[in-house]
Amino acid sequence: MKRTVHSREFKIQVSKAVIETNNGALVARRYELSPNMVNRWVKELNEGKYDDGSIPVAVSAPLETKKLANENHQLKKLLGEKDLEIAIRRDLIKKKNPHLLKNLR
Repeated sequence: MKRTVHSREFKIQVSKAVIETNNGALVARRYELSPNMVNRWVKELNEGKYDDGSIPVAVSAPLETKKLANENHQLKKLLGEKDLEIAIRRDLIKKKNPHLLKNLR
């Protein structure tokens, strides 16, 4: 099997496609490349290996995605707690003052 040497620009193009789609396997299939090689190129791009100032380098998407997912999880948990608190308060109002429940809905 012949070893293919890919240009720097091609590696950056493929890496940016992975960052945009967040799916290395899909991009690798599209360009008929090994997923491991594509992921290595993305890692090298994020580490700044291809940055010489001539081509802008994308920001690290996987790290940002993890931060956003963690924040999203925390916000969903907080929202669930608030919903539970509201439900408990409505139940208390319903038991003590059923006539006030009409105004809550």
